[in-house]
Amino acid sequence: MDDEVIIGEDYADAVLFQQTWERRSFDRCDFSEADMRGLVTRGCTFTNCTFARTDLGDSKHTATAFRSCTFDRTVLAGSSFTNCTLLGSSFTACVLRPITIHETDLTLASLAGANLRKVDLRGLRLREANLSEADLRDTDLRGADLQGTRLLGTNLGGADLRGARLDANGWVQAKIAGATVDLTMAIAFAAAHGLLVEELGGRD
Repeated sequence: MDDEVIIGEDYADAVLFQQTWERRSFDRCDFSEADMRGLVTRGCTFTNCTFARTDLGDSKHTATAFRSCTFDRTVLAGSSFTNCTLLGSSFTACVLRPITIHETDLTLASLAGANLRKVDLRGLRLREANLSEADLRDTDLRGADLQGTRLLGTNLGGADLRGARLDANGWVQAKIAGATVDLTMAIAFAAAHGLLVEELGGRD
């Protein structure tokens, strides 16, 4: 049934394999240990829902919102998110690779310690997200918005950061040896580390 609103429902251990949901809203529902492999959602909303040890492998989500949801040891391998929002959701010890994320808002999301190596994160909004200690080696972050993002100990080695937006704290906190940056970013990195950058011929 479309346009259905479900509040506080317990789906723990439910078998929801390869179902298709459209324009459904779930508020404070528990999907712990549910089998949701191959689930397809379109225009759905999940608010304050729990996905603990849930299997969402190979699921596909389009224009769906996961707001302040908890993903704990969730399997998301093979899943895709297109034009979605994961605003304020937290991911702890989840299986995330391979994962496809396009045109999706990850503002305030917590991905501390996550393994996102080689994932395509181009153009994503990651403002004020927590990526501390995450593995983002060889990740494509071109054009991503990383302003205010927590990057303490984040490994960005080999990542493509061209056109991404980082603040001074990001340049200082993250491990970026081997990352690809543009000239403007190189100057910002130098300034964040206390270097004075002048054009050639700037002094007599």
